[in-house]
Parts: sequence; structure tokens; C-alpha cells
Amino acid sequence: MAVYLDHAATTPLRDEARDAWLAASALIGNASSIHGDGQAARRLLEESRERLAAVVECDPIEVVFTSGGTEATNLALKGLWWSRRQDTEVVVLPDGEHHATLDAVEWLEKNEGARIRAVPLDDVGRIDGDAFAAALDGAAWATALVANNEVGTINDAAALAAAAATVQTPLHLDAVAAFGHVPVSFRAWRSEAPAAAGLVALSVSGHKIGAPVGTGALVVARTASLTPLLHGGGQQRRLRAGTQDVAGAAALAAAAECARAEMAGEAARVGALRDDLVARVRRELPDVELLGDPVDRLPGNAHLHVPGASGETLLFLLDVAGVSVSTGSACQAGVAEPSHVVQALGRPELEAREVIRVSLGRTSTPADVEAFAAAFPAAVARARAAR
Repeated sequence: MAVYLDHAATTPLRDEARDAWLAASALIGNASSIHGDGQAARRLLEESRERLAAVVECDPIEVVFTSGGTEATNLALKGLWWSRRQDTEVVVLPDGEHHATLDAVEWLEKNEGARIRAVPLDDVGRIDGDAFAAALDGAAWATALVANNEVGTINDAAALAAAAATVQTPLHLDAVAAFGHVPVSFRAWRSEAPAAAGLVALSVSGHKIGAPVGTGALVVARTASLTPLLHGGGQQRRLRAGTQDVAGAAALAAAAECARAEMAGEAARVGALRDDLVARVRRELPDVELLGDPVDRLPGNAHLHVPGASGETLLFLLDVAGVSVSTGSACQAGVAEPSHVVQALGRPELEAREVIRVSLGRTSTPADVEAFAAAFPAAVARARAAR
């Protein structure tokens, strides 16, 4: 039996999203055309924007459809940099961010002269709120994860946004791992912000919630100053040029509505499965450690430190046994390097190579947990023997 436990990398396409995509793809008009076919496509596009905005809790005009979370994050960080006040080169970057953020900031550092002001994580992977607030003064912008994509710890997004608003620093929140699994509200987190500061941008991705790969959005405050990555048309407030993907927008809106409707029930169900999985592992292997916050974490996330076993070897052995997991972000798949997130928790490099991420989702069942629990001890024994 094939067991898929890598939902944090991508989750199966929802029937509702597939149906929405197929129906929208039957339209032949370009949403920017003024004839009847074009306007029919435009109506569906804007209806999809309104539906997604209702889930993210923002104004429809603030939704900029993108090709996914990576593009959304790059648009936010580079766009904010290029439109910043020219008297500051400092950007605030917490440790343990996703590589979409880390690599974009590294590019800005090498090519644009950005200077990174780092913010530490605590030992469960949460951004240090006091250190974050202290780092904001005089910065061009700040960024932060709503929930850590590797260890699953949930940050206090409202407090981070309030701190940025207090010193009038623009803030981008990466909500890709959190969206559809825990409440996300752009409007609530921005409520006390001045016009062009505080929370001004928020990234989400479609394939993490059952929409097609290649869908996502950046929520951009009406008053935010953002330079686009792409030029060539007046689409989406001139923040993203190019013919808009109506079918992708419709599928993303459908998936987002489904995720919101089932969120509370699925969080409880999947969280219980996750707790059962961890308990089964610990009964057989008491030295295996759950990393991240033990309570305030994404419901499907179990990030395990397995002393004496290479995460890469465990991944391979479990795959042979028919169980799909990961060692961390799928964006770094195939790269045998220690987890930068685990190192940000204060763990040594060796431990950062001894981790796997097991992530459950809406298609996960008790049988999946049983299959993992049955295969895991033998995989660990073989991985330890191979060291």
C-alpha cells in the first residue's frame, strides 16, 4: 500500500478545484479583451478574486494572482526593496525562513546592497518577538513566516504585524504553510497599521491546499508601494503583467473555500492522527524527538529528530517501503545538506542531518499512520547500522 505523508510539500488536487479549472478552461476569451468572450472570462476572474479575498479576509483589489508562493514572495520582497526609501539598506530576516525568502534576500544582498539584520528563533522554532521588534527600527522592510514550513511552529502573526506598524516598517508575511490549516486574516493583522507600513503583503500558494501547482497569490495592501517584477501590461494594479490565468484563479478560489469550510474539523482530525503517529513512534523508539512547539503547531506536522540515523537514508528506506516523507522543504529536495531550520533552533549540524518531516493532510487515514508506524522502526535500525 502506498502511503503519502508529504502533504506539506504538496497535497492532492481537490475534485472541486479540478472541476472549477475544467469549467473555466472552456472559456475562450482573454480577460483583458473588451468583447463578450473576454468579458465573460473577466467576470469569472473577478468573481474568483472576490472569493479568495473573502477567505484571506482582504479587499478583492488587494489580491494579485501569481504562479505560486515563490513568485509571490519574490514580488513582495524585491518589490518592497525597489520602492523603499533610499536612505536605508537594512532588511529584517528571521532565521529559519523558507528558501523562497532566503534566496531572494541573498540575491538582494549580493546584487542590490541589502544588509541583513537577523532575528533568532527560540528552541521550538518561534521568532523571538522582542528581538523582532528591536530589529525593525530604520529597516526598509521585514519578513516573517506565519508558520514554519519545516518544524510546524506557529508564530504570533498579529504581534509581529503590530510591532511593524508601531515603527512604520513594511512587513511581508509568508502564509504559504499556514494558509488553509490555521486562521489567516490580512485585515485583522493589518487593522492598526498606518497607510504604507505594518503588514503590507502576504503570500499564499495553491498546491498546498489542493489547488493546481502553478497557482497562488500575493495580497498587497491598497496603499503599499511595490515595484513589479514583470512589465508589459496594466493587469492587477500594474503589479504583475501578463495574461491572467482565469482557470487557475477559479481553481484556487474553489480550493480556498473548501479549506476554510473544513479547517476546524480537519485540524482536529489530522492533529489527532499526528499525535497518534508520534505516540506510536515514541513507544517503539523513545529517543526519537518531536521538534517544534509541542502544542502550537500546524496540525499535520510531525518533525522528528532520529539520533544516529541520516534523514536522507531514512527517506530512501521509507520510500522503498512505500511511505513518502521528506527531510524538510521540498524546494531543497535532492540536496544533501543539514536543515537550516534545525540549526536555527540551536541544534548542531549532525542533528540537523538526522531529521525527517512527516506531514499529514485531508486524505490521511488511520491506516496511513499504522503503515508508517510499522515501517519506521526497521528503517531506523537499518539507517543507524549504515552510519
